[in-house]
Amino acid sequence: MSALLDPLMTAERWRRDGRAVAVATVLETWGSAPRPVGSHLVIDGEGNFEGSVSGGCVEGAVITEAMEVISSGTGRLLEFGVADETAWRVGLSCGGRIRVYVEKLV
Repeated sequence: MSALLDPLMTAERWRRDGRAVAVATVLETWGSAPRPVGSHLVIDGEGNFEGSVSGGCVEGAVITEAMEVISSGTGRLLEFGVADETAWRVGLSCGGRIRVYVEKLV
């Protein structure tokens, strides 16, 4: 993966630039999940983001939680799961669950 496309490289660059940064990492998946374990989404204190941990409403919820993690400094374990009939609405196209850890980069 190119350093320009790697979210962790982006997080490092943002921190060097003096930005507050949170990193979200997919820890576990069950069933269908759009991104594999180890995928990252980085978010700065202004709400800019790069990378992906899922899609749809899940990604929006992770960004919202990341903003709170940046403010508090306390990491959070998030879990998202949906039944097949509601999967498209939240961005998990075939149902499934994901567990994401969000932490502030220091």
